[in-house]
Amino acid sequence: MRRIGVVVNPIAGMGGRVGLKGTDGAVERARELGAEPRAPERARTAIERLATDAPDTTIFTAAGEMGELAVTAAGFDPELVYEPPAASSAADTRETVRRFVAEGVDLILFVGGDGTAVDIAETLAELDADTPVLGVPAGVKIYSSVFAVSPAEAGRIAATYTRSEPNEVMDIDEEAYRAGEVRAELKAVVNVPVAEGLQSSKQLSSGTIETLVEGFVEDVDPTVTYVLGPGSTVGAIKTALGFDGSPLGVDVWKDGDLLVKDAREQQILDALGERNRIVVSPIGGQGFIFGRGNHQLSPAVIRRCDIDVVGSRAKIDDIGVLRVDTGDAALDEELKGWYQVRVGRFERRMLKTV
Repeated sequence: MRRIGVVVNPIAGMGGRVGLKGTDGAVERARELGAEPRAPERARTAIERLATDAPDTTIFTAAGEMGELAVTAAGFDPELVYEPPAASSAADTRETVRRFVAEGVDLILFVGGDGTAVDIAETLAELDADTPVLGVPAGVKIYSSVFAVSPAEAGRIAATYTRSEPNEVMDIDEEAYRAGEVRAELKAVVNVPVAEGLQSSKQLSSGTIETLVEGFVEDVDPTVTYVLGPGSTVGAIKTALGFDGSPLGVDVWKDGDLLVKDAREQQILDALGERNRIVVSPIGGQGFIFGRGNHQLSPAVIRRCDIDVVGSRAKIDDIGVLRVDTGDAALDEELKGWYQVRVGRFERRMLKTV
């Protein structure tokens, strides 16, 4: 019978849809902008899958929003190891991990982003513990290779994996990230289950995109409102369209006019017209077009838009498939299928969303 420690960062990912690109040091601002927690529901999805595949699992967790609520909602009767304060912090995550290690859990299943992964990895290092770790992706920035590709996959892997191996924990400076600069740093190495459905670490480079950009600009339709996602590839398109876009945010543009720069979800919805297109580029090494670093492109936004996927030949050759993780299972299912990905001025490659 598997013993699993579950810890939830309740505020993980709250900054995404309101354009903050992270929640570190910005929780109150996120709430002021109308952000709502997304981690609890993603935790429940993962644990419900765990319950399906391994119903005899013993779960240890912290009280309240840090795990108990999601675990009990999924049908388990957990053993509580820690009582956090009403407003929990990274210190409470670390203390919960210490309790997990003392209980001898087989796996730490956490719900959060790279910051949460760092807190857990550093605590394990302090304890000289090699407990395997698996992340349920809920944060805005996911650079570490310790996460499953979706909450349901995390639950499946937690229930079925048979061995683990060392993987990297990465994190970036959120203040620099909000200012448009990526400063990624290797923070730790932890044991992670070996399984299909585990995402790779994010790659920070891509191939030549000049001809891709030329082809896109030639095809621009003045009657369409373009919702341009983050990243260097789409950033080159923004530059070619004649404006200084947000490199790590979402910009809305139509017929020569920048309607919104670094837009939040509601600002995007307000700016949409009768005909709209989202332009996104998959994350190198992972293939995600929605759900990683662009939570402003919410299900409500996606449902009102057509989708253009662009990417360098090198990136497309590397990833093999596209992935989505919008937080809306029905929409994720609708988005599955084949896409024509623009890789050059005229050339397109067929890539399947899985």
